[in-house]
Amino acid sequence: MPSILIQVDESLLRSLDKVAPAAKRQRAEFIRQAVREAVRKLEYEQIREAYRLQPDSAEDADDWSNADEWKS
Repeated sequence: MPSILIQVDESLLRSLDKVAPAAKRQRAEFIRQAVREAVRKLEYEQIREAYRLQPDSAEDADDWSNADEWKS
């Protein structure tokens, strides 16, 4: 797994150590999870924006009016 080096100020480091102590090796996993969440949030926002700019038309939408009648 590739590594990256980041620098944080003392205040942020103290806050990080409260939620993910370095001694238990939780700090790196916490940061990985935070990055994953930020990337996922950005991707979802881009999808929402794409749908806002070009919404589905009524013709493209599935017809769920008879969903109770559907059989597999």
